[in-house]
Amino acid sequence: MEPNVTDATHLRHYRADDVNDPFRQMLIAIHAEVYADVMDDEFNQRFPWFVNHWSSMEGFSCVVAYDGQEPIGFIYGAPLSAGREWWREHIVPAPEDSSTFAVSELMVRPAWQKQGHSTRLHDELVADRPEALAVLLVDTEHPKVQALYESWGYAKVGDRRPFADSPLYAVMVRELS
Repeated sequence: MEPNVTDATHLRHYRADDVNDPFRQMLIAIHAEVYADVMDDEFNQRFPWFVNHWSSMEGFSCVVAYDGQEPIGFIYGAPLSAGREWWREHIVPAPEDSSTFAVSELMVRPAWQKQGHSTRLHDELVADRPEALAVLLVDTEHPKVQALYESWGYAKVGDRRPFADSPLYAVMVRELS
C-alpha cells in the first residue's frame, strides 16, 4: 500500500555538524507533543540528554519530514562501535558482518500520524547505509508499533531494559543489504 503522503511533504537530512540549539529544540518540541500524555515520567523528561548523546556520536544521521516549512516528524540514529553492539547477547553466534546502525528515535506529530510518514522517514534513514544490520528498541507495551517494525523486516531477538527507569524494550534487528 502506498503511503498517504501529500506532495507538500518533503524530507531533509541532517548530520552531527547540523545539530545546533534551534535544531535540538525542534526535536525536543516534537517529542513533547508526541509524548504529551506521559511527560510527567522522569524517563521521558530526559529526552534532551538522549538528543545530545546521539547527535554527538560519529556517523549520526537524522531525517526530518516537513509539511511545507512545518516539521512533522523525525528519525535519527548512528552506527554502533564494533564489539559494543547491544543486540549481541541475543544472537549467538553473531553474524560474520555485525556492523550495525542503531535507529534511536522515530516520532511523527499526532496530526500527521497514520499517513505513511513513519515508513517514509525510516526508509530514507536506512537507505544506502553501509552497515549490515539495523537495530532498534520498541516498548513491549506497544505491540502495534512492534508489528509495524516487523512489517519493515525487523525481527524481535530479545528484551532489554537499558536504564533502571526505562520501559522494557523488545530488541529488534534487520538486515540492511
